[in-house]
Amino acid sequence: MEKLLLFPSAVRRDPGIDAWFSAPDRELRRIVQPWFERMRVLGPDVTELLQDGHPTACVGEAPFAYVDAFSAHANVGFFYGAMLEDPAGLLDGAGKRMRHVKLRWGQAVNEGALGALIEGAYQDIRSRLSAVD
Repeated sequence: MEKLLLFPSAVRRDPGIDAWFSAPDRELRRIVQPWFERMRVLGPDVTELLQDGHPTACVGEAPFAYVDAFSAHANVGFFYGAMLEDPAGLLDGAGKRMRHVKLRWGQAVNEGALGALIEGAYQDIRSRLSAVD
C-alpha cells in the first residue's frame, strides 16, 4: 500500500490563499483563481493551505490539486495526475505521480476537460483515503 502525502496544517479556509490571489502585480494568478474556486466547493471535506508558496486543495490532510503562477504561464496541478483519465490530453509532466495543465493569457482552455480533471482528482484522493481506512 502506497503511503499518502499528508499536510496536517490544512484548514477549511486559509486566508493566506485569498491574499495570494489578490497580490498586486501578479496577474497570472487571476487565470487560475476560478479553477481553485472549483476545487474549494467540491465537498465539505475539502481543506486547503499554502504549500511551498502555492494554493493547495486537500481532502482532509491529503492533497489532490494545486495552482501556481509563473512569469509566462500558470498551472493547475494534480498530485496523482499520472493516474487520472485525460482523454483531451491536457496534462503535462513526466514524473511518477504529478501532472499539471499549463494556462496562458489569450489561449483557450478546454474548460469541460479541465473541470473533469479536477473532479477526477478529488474522487481519486477520496478513493485513496478510503483504501487506507
